[in-house]
Amino acid sequence: MPYRRSAAITALILPAVALLGVAVTGVPAAATPPNIPSASTAASELNTLTVASQGSMSGYSRDKFTHWITISGSCNTRETVLKRDGTSVQTDSSCAAVSGSWYSPYDGATWYAASDVDIDHVVPLAEAWRSGASGWTASRRQSFANDLTRPQLIAVTDNVNQSKGDQDPSTWQPSRTAYRCTYARMWIRVKYYYGLTLQSTEKSALQTMLNGC
Repeated sequence: MPYRRSAAITALILPAVALLGVAVTGVPAAATPPNIPSASTAASELNTLTVASQGSMSGYSRDKFTHWITISGSCNTRETVLKRDGTSVQTDSSCAAVSGSWYSPYDGATWYAASDVDIDHVVPLAEAWRSGASGWTASRRQSFANDLTRPQLIAVTDNVNQSKGDQDPSTWQPSRTAYRCTYARMWIRVKYYYGLTLQSTEKSALQTMLNGC
């Protein structure tokens, strides 16, 4: 797990950085992936999704969802999302983020090193596999794993993403309750667009999350 700076050390470092002429933001804006539906639209989309038992993991491999792919120039999908979701992000000639800050809306933490940040697949790859992606073409799985048009990718604290794993909202939700409405709306839109199924427990959890919007 990447090294974690304590709040006290960070509080000492940031004023010193500011004195060197580097801009230090106050409260960063939460990352906002594109095309998040309204709560009412999400509720309508949720009701059209097919409820089915969880599919098999037989044959699954993350390698079947090719990522990260080149998006533009030397920038791949991860680097593109880091720049989109971060504040004052500066990159080097290879498109690697060398400075900036990232606010993780799942847990409310702010990070100043890209190595502390993961790009979360809102609907995990394994969850997609169990929900219908096992029957997709390789091209469609690649599109899903690198989707910058739907709210499928978001920069978050790395160990939070790792603790989420491949869980659906019936067993994992952001610890920051204020973001659960947004998370549910993102999850629903992705499953709706890709025609993925959901379990009854997953649907109930999503409905409860939407009720809190």
